[in-house]
Amino acid sequence: MVMTELERPKTLMVAAIRISDVVRQWAEHLPDHPALVESTGTWTYRQLASAVSETESWLRELSVRPGDRVMIVGENCRAFVAILLASAGIDAWPVLVNARLSGREIDEILDHCGARRVFYTASASPHAADHAKRSGASFEERKGFGSVGIGPLQESVEPEPLEASVSDRVAALIYTSGTTGLPKGVMLSHRNLLFMAEGSAKIRSVSPGDRLYGVLPLSHAVGLSVVLLGALVAGASVYLTPRFDPMTARVTLEKERLTLLLGTPAIFNQLLQYAKLRKISSLKFPVLRIISSSGAPLDPITKSGIESLFGMVLHNGYGVTECSPTIALTRPEAPRTDTSIGAVFPGVEVKFVDSDGHAVAPGAVGELRVRGPNVMKGYYRAPEETGSAIDAEGWFNTRDLARLEDGNLVIVGRAKDLIIHKGFNVYPAEVEAVLNSHPAVVQSAVVGRSVEGDEEIVAFVQTSPEAALTPVDVAKYAEQRLARYKRPSKIVILTEMPTTATGKIAKGVLKKVVEGSEFEVKIDVKFKISELHLTGESPGGRN
Repeated sequence: MVMTELERPKTLMVAAIRISDVVRQWAEHLPDHPALVESTGTWTYRQLASAVSETESWLRELSVRPGDRVMIVGENCRAFVAILLASAGIDAWPVLVNARLSGREIDEILDHCGARRVFYTASASPHAADHAKRSGASFEERKGFGSVGIGPLQESVEPEPLEASVSDRVAALIYTSGTTGLPKGVMLSHRNLLFMAEGSAKIRSVSPGDRLYGVLPLSHAVGLSVVLLGALVAGASVYLTPRFDPMTARVTLEKERLTLLLGTPAIFNQLLQYAKLRKISSLKFPVLRIISSSGAPLDPITKSGIESLFGMVLHNGYGVTECSPTIALTRPEAPRTDTSIGAVFPGVEVKFVDSDGHAVAPGAVGELRVRGPNVMKGYYRAPEETGSAIDAEGWFNTRDLARLEDGNLVIVGRAKDLIIHKGFNVYPAEVEAVLNSHPAVVQSAVVGRSVEGDEEIVAFVQTSPEAALTPVDVAKYAEQRLARYKRPSKIVILTEMPTTATGKIAKGVLKKVVEGSEFEVKIDVKFKISELHLTGESPGGRN
């Protein structure tokens, strides 16, 4: 087969230093080639470069300075990309925030980062529009953006000093929930993101002829570095969508002849359920060449089901936000029949240590440490947490248990208590803090329960003796204070919480409860569980 001009892999003539540089380079090389496509219109590379340049000027007019934090509350759309790249282009710090977070969560991030300005992609996201109205933002119509909410200028905030090396300056600040329940700002540099984008594109042989489905949130590391920047660095086209819907995805894959689909196990599971409902046994997309899962552990049932439905290999990957995010992924030339996460990302080092920090024997299970150009600069305004995560030699502690098997990484355990729901990290401490703030709640405990292709969030809530609190009451309380993906899908009301000999909540017992057959509980007085009420789905659901 003879490749067309667009199918030939190309390289940039000048190395990119800032993440915005990749757009300008392709605007010169392939100016009329589609860069970003969404339902409301398309930007070619020349138009995207022009939009970024105009947005840089707009930001300066709005008194945004180098070193200022610029918070972008939104969902996937061209406006989000333009404000992101323009902020990075003038050395401001883009703070990327999913509009589906609750008002409380957004306020906490805003308070912590001290943003000079906040922008809301109102036209593409009803959630962003609601947040903009709540914050008293003004609205402006901009060509290609639609309506954008603009928060008031925060004149008292001070810009951060700039690194001497441009590539070491912060290109994105992404907040994750910490183990304490408080948000942690992960500082990712231009070097971090470009290293990941270029490496990801090279592994998948991405070229201008490729069309990627941009459904993973750009406010998260995979959507930012692997999908968006991984496509733009190679001159490919990204088809942006703010949320996943299996029927829309099928139509888009067929109509737009997409070539790469990167999703989460939950997304692929939705495709399986859609096919089952529609009695579809096969989905064939002739030009689709790679489908890959990340963001949560891939279970064998989802992998085999998707491979049977699509007639192609479902690849797998693993990473954390602090590593930009990929640490390992399976290779197109070396497909796996199991759920291994593949070989370590090129240029990244790994080691495995025991609880004392000593290296384990080759092939043995150990705590995974990572070092390389993908490791974050640190947590914003949290030097102690940064110091505990990254040692003096630059090794990042993933707190996951893993081993190497024939050169492929296998995760055998992960961070204590962490729940991965719908591809998002959920730390129980954050959910518990919200539930415990209810005046009728004495204490709570949140655990994860494995379901097909995902984990659901189960909350055990101990109420005060005089309270008549129901699971529905608790669900409504959580709905007002937590992002949809962080809300418990099942709520259990207890009169007393099971405890250990030292008086701590016995989460191990609760974990066994939720993993029991049909979620049944047998009362055992030694754990002080005296009464149990189970509910079905609460008003949580998919984010």
